[in-house]
Amino acid sequence: MSKLNLTPQRKAIYEIVSHSENHPTAAEVIERLRENGHHLAYGTVYNSLRYLTEMGLIRELKLGEAASRYDARMEDHHHIVCKQCGRVDEVMADTPPEWVLAVEQETGYRVDHSHVVFEGVCAACRPRTN
Repeated sequence: MSKLNLTPQRKAIYEIVSHSENHPTAAEVIERLRENGHHLAYGTVYNSLRYLTEMGLIRELKLGEAASRYDARMEDHHHIVCKQCGRVDEVMADTPPEWVLAVEQETGYRVDHSHVVFEGVCAACRPRTN
């Protein structure tokens, strides 16, 4: 395994992602860094996010949106996305074993990991949809 090289910039970025509840995009990470007095170049932030992902400290989430989001919660879990406001929340329920078996039987793959993305309307947006 590679030796971890956490520069002050990478550490600041990791802190932003790990203390975020909303799975920030790179642009949101940059905004929060600036709010905390850090003025890093866009390239530094994107490269650092890639490095932190490659080192297994954070996950890059591609949830069907244009921009990736980042998550410091590394244990297996799923996500739910609000179709109205774009809010992303974690879903800690396990993937039902019968789903995994059905996928393996259908595809011939051996499933090592699953990540399910649910879509719906969050509680804050639900009154606006009636």
